Order: sequence, then C-alpha cells, then structure tokens
Amino acid sequence: MRNSILHGLLGLVLLSSGASAAEISDGTVKIGVLSDMSGIFSDLSGEGAVTAARMAVDDFVAAHEPDFKVELVTADHQNKTDVAASRAREWYDTQGVDMITDVINSAVALAVSEVTRDKNRVLMVTGSGSTAINNEQCSPNTVFYAWDTYSLANSLGRTLTDQGYKTWYFVTVDYALGKAIEYDATKAVEGAGGKVLGSLHHPMGASDFASFMLQAQSSGAQVIGIANAGADLHNAIRVANEFGINQQQKIVGLSASMTDVHALGLATTQGMLLVEGFYWDQDEPSRAWSARFQEKTGNKPNMLNAATYSAITQYLTSVQTLGSDNAEAVLADLHGREINDMFARNGRVRADGQMIHDVYLYQVKTPAQSSGPWDYYRRLETIPAERAYQPLSESRCSLVTGGGA
Repeated sequence: MRNSILHGLLGLVLLSSGASAAEISDGTVKIGVLSDMSGIFSDLSGEGAVTAARMAVDDFVAAHEPDFKVELVTADHQNKTDVAASRAREWYDTQGVDMITDVINSAVALAVSEVTRDKNRVLMVTGSGSTAINNEQCSPNTVFYAWDTYSLANSLGRTLTDQGYKTWYFVTVDYALGKAIEYDATKAVEGAGGKVLGSLHHPMGASDFASFMLQAQSSGAQVIGIANAGADLHNAIRVANEFGINQQQKIVGLSASMTDVHALGLATTQGMLLVEGFYWDQDEPSRAWSARFQEKTGNKPNMLNAATYSAITQYLTSVQTLGSDNAEAVLADLHGREINDMFARNGRVRADGQMIHDVYLYQVKTPAQSSGPWDYYRRLETIPAERAYQPLSESRCSLVTGGGA
C-alpha cells in the first residue's frame, strides 16, 4: 500500500513538473562530491569518498550502459560553511550539477541543504550525522543517508547504562555534531536510568586535550563520552590513554569508526564499543566490494565510503528508472524504494528524509584476538532499523509534523 501511494504521487509529480520519459537535462547527469579534502575529517572522507564515488559511477555505467552521460566533480569545502554554500550554488547555477553528496561536517551539510532546497536539486548526505538535518532543519530535497547521532548515541548510551555504567560525563565539540551527539546520548542514558554528571565544550581542532580530559576525569563519572570526531576524537582518546584515565573510567567514542580504530591502533582502542552501519567484513557482498576499494586505495573502506557508493548508485538507478533527473521525481522514487545492497540492509527513506537501515553494535578486538590488518571488530548485536533510529513520533521535522514547509 505504501509503495503504491508513493508511486502514485510520483506520477503526479512527473505530470505537474513537466518531466517526460526522456528528460535528462543536457543529456548528462552530474554529481558533486563536496568533502573535507585537507582538514580534520579528511581521513574519514576526503579521497576515500571520491574513490567510492568514482567506483559507483564506473560500475553503474558498465552494468547499465545508460543513454545519458554521468559526470563527477569534486571540491574541498575546507570545513567552512560559506565556502561550501558558495561552491554548491556555483555547481547548481553554472555547472549543471544535479546531486551533491558527502558534505562531511554537520554545519556544512546544513548550509548546503539550504542552498539545495533553494535551487530545487538533490542532496544525499553521507558524511554528516547531526539530527538537525532531519529534524528542525529538514528539507524535502535532502536525503540523510548514512548515519546519524541518534542511532549511534542512543544505542551506545542505552547499552552501557543497562550494563551498569550509570554515571556519564561528556567532552563535546562545540558545533552541531557534538551538540547532537550529547543531546541524543543524554536522552538514552537518562531513559535507561543513568545520570549525566556534566559536560564541557571545546572548539573544533583544539590543540590540547589534556585539561579537558583531566576535568572529565575529576567528575568521577563511570563513563566519559567523547562527543566529537576526526582528529579531535583521536587526541582525546590518546590523552585518556597517556594519563591512564581509561584504566579507571570507560572511554566511549560516541561517533568513532573503523578509521579511528585503524589510526589509533588496537592497543589503544581495545574493548571499545562502537555502533556502525557498515563494516567491511560483515558479509560476502561487503567483503567483495571492500576488496576492490582496497585495491584502489590501499585501505579498507569505512562506513562513509560505502554509503557514498550506495547513495550514488541508488540515485542513478532512480534517474534511469524514470528517464529523468527532475529533482522532485527522483526524490519521490527514492522515497518509494527498498534499499538492500553492499552498504544497507532493510533500508528505506522516511518522510523526514532519513534513510533508516540496520546498524550493528561492535566491540574492538584485543591485539591477540585480531587475525591481522583490518580485523578489528567483533559483532555483538544487530539493531533493526526501526529500533535504531529516532521514531517519527518524536520528529521535529515540519514535513512530518505538518508545521509548514
């Protein structure tokens, strides 16, 4: 019934927008990867995102031989919202870009989402995780594709509190991502009967984490939740290890990923719990695709790399199915499809733009448990999509609440 209604709406969109069965603007579908190519998130995304995007385009063209061209453009947003918004506007206005993806850094993602809505194009966010993207600042033109702070922080906060770690303290980066992580984790901890003793906020790219971590240590909390990402996360965990803080208190990287484990090493991260939506060794399709990615980069892909490949593939599939790159039509088709591929299991795009899918609770292996390079995780639990993500009944998105577009 749901799919029938969505495809009926799709037909109305095509008619009302004037889209025809063969409407590909300029005969070319152009995709922009807007990423951090040189800053603190470049290891998480950057060249890895670009490689994944090129693989997606090449694989789609080879498999489907579409009667339209597919082009890829890339740029470094430098973690500056004005740079990102300006580049997105230029791509849409003068370069014929139809869809932008990645946009790691939540402040950047929110800025590009506004431009995308204004220009009526498509944004598929695979790098950023702030729940503002699908709540207060949701947009009908934005698909929140890879992960969000709710699914990670909720799962970790609930699990650890249920295990008896009842008191928490947060070390939080002072921008959209960190605030969203702390908010969602606090709800999970308190909902499970725990207590948050306090938090401190630090600037992005802080040079010295010793004072922050020592202040967190002095709180006496059983868990210190690190609500940041990239180099900030690495520095916080290194300091905790150097000062022996992790010997008395549990250190949790609330948005940590395999890339972080690889950079820090198993000796530093062993025993840490993480929630991810993708791991290269989770099943045969993931292993096969990841082997190809490693041949090109020398590294296994992380969740964001895999999500970028998946998002572009799904987008191009919708364009080919419709014979049109009309934004409203493609978005309606994306909302109507089920997504099961090398990245996502039981995926679907909800009314708030969130692509929900199963996620996994992992524990980082000890060096003795690892069989070799990249063998980092032991799966503890599969968390179904409907349980992992914020329920629509709690949504603050106007597309769900009816509070205006």
